[in-house]
Amino acid sequence: MAKPSTRFVCQHCGYASSKWLGRCPECGEWNSLVEEASSSGKPAGAVSSADKPRSIAEVEVDHAPRMQTGIVELDRVLGGGLVSGSLVLLGGDPGIGKSTLLLQALDGLARAGKKVLYVSGEESVQQTALRAGRLGVRTSALHVLAETQLERILDEANAMRPAVLAVDSVQTMHSAALESIPGSLGQVREAAGRLLTYAKTKGVPVVLVGHVTKDGSLAGPKTLEHVVDCVLYFEGERTHNYRVLRTTKNRFGSTNEIGVFEMRAEGLGEVPNPSALFLAERPIGAPGSIVVASVEGSRPILVEIQALVAHAAGMPRRTALGIDPNRVSLLLAVIERRAGIDVLGQDVFVNVAGGVRVSEPASDLGVLAAVASSARSRPVDPHTLCFGEVGLAGEVRAVGGAELRLSEAKKLGFRRCVLPELSRAQLHGKPELELVGVRDVGSALEALLG
Repeated sequence: MAKPSTRFVCQHCGYASSKWLGRCPECGEWNSLVEEASSSGKPAGAVSSADKPRSIAEVEVDHAPRMQTGIVELDRVLGGGLVSGSLVLLGGDPGIGKSTLLLQALDGLARAGKKVLYVSGEESVQQTALRAGRLGVRTSALHVLAETQLERILDEANAMRPAVLAVDSVQTMHSAALESIPGSLGQVREAAGRLLTYAKTKGVPVVLVGHVTKDGSLAGPKTLEHVVDCVLYFEGERTHNYRVLRTTKNRFGSTNEIGVFEMRAEGLGEVPNPSALFLAERPIGAPGSIVVASVEGSRPILVEIQALVAHAAGMPRRTALGIDPNRVSLLLAVIERRAGIDVLGQDVFVNVAGGVRVSEPASDLGVLAAVASSARSRPVDPHTLCFGEVGLAGEVRAVGGAELRLSEAKKLGFRRCVLPELSRAQLHGKPELELVGVRDVGSALEALLG
């Protein structure tokens, strides 16, 4: 059989060449030509169909239930479980726990009677079995294959007909159709495209594991996000035991859900109440510390935001961990201008305790209060929390999900909450907390710091 021909395609302008060129003659970009298979006459992973166009109202929809992994946190992020024929990408830094989570999820599927094929390109069968033994995974329905050649993996999958296929990791896969090395952009895209075709034609969910490089490019999952149906990112500091599973793309569910896990000796454990975990070591009576009620998807989470304002020896420094540094810089300008607190000439450090990351604007009021508390050396009452978005004019804007936030705060013993006035006015029912509605930065700091 003749070997499939390849071509080199510029990833910026689409220029194609029969040989590799260091610089694209069309757009002038350097090192932008990537090898791709061209023998089929269509891009890798294209799903062809002999059907003629049909009215969408006449298409029969398969209402088969989702495949649940038995891990509640993972199933929530997926939108209820795995969808038949979906291609899921699980990304994260090396060593963060992606393979551990995947193996535990596959074990749950196998225990539910699903035949599962786990392809490892980084470990031998014996090494995988050793790790599975440490995690307590001993299920006969879970089959392991140590292979990196894409064609053989697809042959084994077609012969075995598993209910779920997992490939760990996509960077190790290589196709005989391309001459480039495993992990190159061409090989990664070819592997993802071929596995996409397999998933759609066979109706089998396929899970890919991908490592993230420093810039998220080349062999990282960033190049595959447009191909897959669902993108999951496993986040967390390796120095912390907590891990957060976040979805950035999901064609079959919400993109706002998160799952929280704790790394243990026997594997990853679910954290049903992350708020209590994140606040367990909160200092009491220390300036620069405040609790913020955040909402991730349908889940309210209380997190501690810490700030430290110190004298600058030279150029003032700005450091933010767990929150957008640009947002912190904006809030520092608001504090200086609207609250009259000199912070722009000081070193300012902001941290979200526990290694969790907060992205919603409702944390603005917490960042502002923590910085002001540290600058004035006035602690916030430990039974008080806050939330609200802050604008450049110093106004405190309303945010959604106020009932969820207040309900979670009540469960953890908080008695008072400072929130936007409009959010307080829109509440249904009477919460069991003392609510202080504020309209601007000045009244918010007065309520929090006195």
